[in-house]
Amino acid sequence: MPSRVAARARLLPRALVRRFAARRSRPKKPASMLVAHNLLLGDTLMLTPLLAKLRERYPAARIAMTVKPPIALLYAGRPFGVEAIAVDLREPRTLDPLFQDDGFDLAFVPGDNRYSWLAAAAGARWIVAHAGDRPAYKSWPADELRAYPDAPGAWGDIVAGLADGPPPRPYAPADWPDPPHAPFDVPAGRYAVLHVGASSPLKRWLPENWRTLAAALRADGFEIVWSAGAGEEEAVAAADPAREHPSYAGRLDLAQLWHLVKRASLLVSPDTGIAHLGRIVGTPTVALFGPGSALLCGAGEFWRNAPFRAVTVEPFPCRDQRSLFKREIAWVRRCARTLAQCSAPRCMHAIGVEQVWEAVRALHAKVGRASAS
Repeated sequence: MPSRVAARARLLPRALVRRFAARRSRPKKPASMLVAHNLLLGDTLMLTPLLAKLRERYPAARIAMTVKPPIALLYAGRPFGVEAIAVDLREPRTLDPLFQDDGFDLAFVPGDNRYSWLAAAAGARWIVAHAGDRPAYKSWPADELRAYPDAPGAWGDIVAGLADGPPPRPYAPADWPDPPHAPFDVPAGRYAVLHVGASSPLKRWLPENWRTLAAALRADGFEIVWSAGAGEEEAVAAADPAREHPSYAGRLDLAQLWHLVKRASLLVSPDTGIAHLGRIVGTPTVALFGPGSALLCGAGEFWRNAPFRAVTVEPFPCRDQRSLFKREIAWVRRCARTLAQCSAPRCMHAIGVEQVWEAVRALHAKVGRASAS
């Protein structure tokens, strides 16, 4: 069975030697940089402002980023010139590409600081991360710890602050080349993707609400297609028990899903990785925020031009936790409770179909005005 123990056995000796056996200083003109993490799809896509900023600031530098293997498909076109290194910590051999060169001048660790050890093992000569992670040993290899800002903001914009310099210019879909993909049947007409899956059952919207929304969109001229991840097929079955609309649940890899979403006229999704994918490809997207924060995971400054609407009930009484990646931040309001702590997501159930429909109409009115101008 794959085990993280074997990966750690490779990482720790290298990290200790490279970190603590040599003097370190911040490079003035870094020629190579690494973004080290093991985040899920949505959080990985929210690192894009950092990648854009690094490319603007260091146009000739090598920029590499570790990603989970399924996510690497999306980076095949090397957006912002970034080299994606597919790392699975259960498979030690996937670490080999990190260890085959002379290391990196500079590394950034967004989220969990345990990956500062990965950056150290990869030979990073200066490591920058956010302060406040727990326990403290996770941050030992870091050379520079930056505090989270006191002012509220989107996490993508906050992560970009790990690098010096002004914010990057706003995102445009042309910045990210389409990844190659295996052929699959794509609807020919004007269609809406309703993505009903989510990383947690507590982010799922009520099946009857999806069914009502699908009927309204169909009456407005959209063909409806369902989407969900592998193992989430039952969520589609609950929303469409009569199987009135085609479903791609569990049938597509991320590169194929990119093209399904990009060709759509509308995407409606819970606050999950697919909602962030909608912003990347430029499809008009309505994201439903229950336990998550529409501020933290919203468009922010970098995606301010994206055709995107967040739907949430704000404030919500039990969206009251202030922790983000184990840092306590005064202005954060989110909920990371489990099913054992919350049997039903009242925050998602509180979102009405009418709210979502209004967001859809407002979004398409904005897109229409932009097209006309």
